[in-house]
Order: sequence, then C-alpha cells, then structure tokens
Amino acid sequence: MPQRHGGAAKGDLVTESEVSVRALCALRDELAWHSGMLDVMFVMQGLGSYPLVLGGSEELCGAILPDVVRGKQVAAFAVTEAGAGSSLGEANLRAEQSDGRWRLNGAKTFISNAGLAGFYSVLARTSGEPGDGGRDSLTMFFVPATTKGLEVRRFEVMAPHPIGEVILNDVDIADTYRLGEVGSGLKIALGTLNRFRTSVAAAANGFSRRALDESVKHLEDRNQFGKPLSAFQGLRFDLAEMDARLRASQLLTEEAANALDRGEEAVAEVARAKLTATETASWICDRAVQHHGGLGVKRGVIVERLFREVRALRIYEGTSEVQKLILAKDVLERARKRSD
Repeated sequence: MPQRHGGAAKGDLVTESEVSVRALCALRDELAWHSGMLDVMFVMQGLGSYPLVLGGSEELCGAILPDVVRGKQVAAFAVTEAGAGSSLGEANLRAEQSDGRWRLNGAKTFISNAGLAGFYSVLARTSGEPGDGGRDSLTMFFVPATTKGLEVRRFEVMAPHPIGEVILNDVDIADTYRLGEVGSGLKIALGTLNRFRTSVAAAANGFSRRALDESVKHLEDRNQFGKPLSAFQGLRFDLAEMDARLRASQLLTEEAANALDRGEEAVAEVARAKLTATETASWICDRAVQHHGGLGVKRGVIVERLFREVRALRIYEGTSEVQKLILAKDVLERARKRSD
C-alpha cells in the first residue's frame, strides 16, 4: 500500500503513491519459505485492493484501504472467468448503467479469498463483445461481499487454498463504486497484475529455498549403505544444480523488480523472472521429494506440501506458455531492430 493510504514508510521502498516491487518480492520470498497460506493471505490483500489505489475515489479509498492495511477488511481480485483467463478481453460479466447506478450479471471463477473477502474488485464488460480486446469496453468495480445478489460457491484445489466461484445476479451498486473511468478496467487490471506478477517469481524462490534446505538437511541426516546420502555423487550433483537454478531465478527476479521500481515497463524482464522462477521451483520441489524417498510423498512432510503448493504458480497471473509468447515476441523484435 502506498504511504498515502497507510503503507509503511521505508525510504525508497514504499513511496507516497507507489508500491515497491522490491518490497513485495522480499516479503513474498520470506513468507513462502514459511507457509504457502501466509503468502496467499499477504498477496491477496494487495491484488484485491490495488485496483482501489489505481482507480478509487479518495472517499472510497479512505473508507476501505486503512482497514485493508490493518487486516480488518479482506480483499479479493475478481477478473478470471470460465472463458477469460490469460485473455481478459474475453470477459463477459456485464455491467449496465441505469439512473446513475450499475447492475452486474455474470460469474467469475478461480477467485482467491472467495467466501472470505469483505469486498471484490470486479472486472466487468460495459460495452462491446467478448474478444474485442477489452481496451475501452471493460470497467472495474468495487463490490462489497454483502451486496444482495452476490453468491459464492467454494471449491477445492490441489493445495489448501480459499478459492471459488463468485456469481453476480442483478447486483446493484452505486456509481461511486466504479474504479476509474468507464472503459479503463483493462488498464487497471493489467496495472495491478504488472505490479504484482514479479512477486509470483519471488514466492517461487521462497518455495525453492525451503525445498533445498529440506533436501540438504535430509541428505545429511539420512544414512544408507554406511554413509550419509549427501556423500553420494549423484545426489551432490542434484544439490549443485538446485542451487545454481535457484540463484539464476533470484537474479532474474531482482532484475525485474529493480526495473519496475525505476518506472520501466520491464515486460520481458518480468516474463523471464516468472517463467524461470516458477518452472525452477517445480523442478526443485520435485527433486526434494525424490531425495526424501517414501517420506517425500507422506502427508505432513514439508516437501510433500511444497510440491503441491508450488504447482499453481506456473498457471496463475500468466501461465508459463503466456510468458514464453511474451519473450519470443521480444526476442524477435530485438532481432529485427538489429537487422534494420
């Protein structure tokens, strides 16, 4: 949260009007090392409330954001639909204006904090049709969870995670709950994601660090054939590669966070960091499970939990495949510029 809405004053890490990506990354890295649920609780407060920072009125921000900072309000970011994941321009939840108010109809899915949130930042279609790109046809709204017509259907995913569907049936809200100008919803949604996406890489690094730590401890403590597992060359090679891949991911994450905090778009830097860190985390957690043998798949063992928790990071906030498309486009554009 920026300082003007109650964020901590930490020099250049938290400014009057911006949220530092470096600060987000440092926090998510450490929280993920300890607990995937702590990491989710932290980042959802940011994702769900940042649209208010970008587009909310001073009155609305003043009423809601201080309670978000104190944990008295739980936030949720509601943009994904069954037919609109990576392509937000396909969003079809409708918002129609009448007599200075808005009526929302449709459904969102895979919404973290569904059923727990006090409010949802909802991306809705205010004109056009799905597939039009959404540049001027989507608008973001603040929707209190207690609003009549809002229904939540929780479901379970691989790792413990508060998530579900949010259904809006004739949900009626005042125009004062509109975030930003009509048609600016995609800009606000992408502005939020662009600020937070690098922190997904940081969380992945936290999971990787914990998995590596657990592997080292187990390989040092466990004896087979008269010597510690850490004495076997093949397992040592694993540790070396885990360490090298993790360090590469950390450096790419740091590069992206620094670039964003300097005010750069850093599209390729962010894609590199998220792709590399999340794919690396899955590989490192897999190796950690393998190092633990039968214990690695036993419920309650840390590496088993890490293996389940890390998998979703390669999907949410832009799949690995989407990051590859971004990077390929950047590579080709740079090559063309050189040839020109």
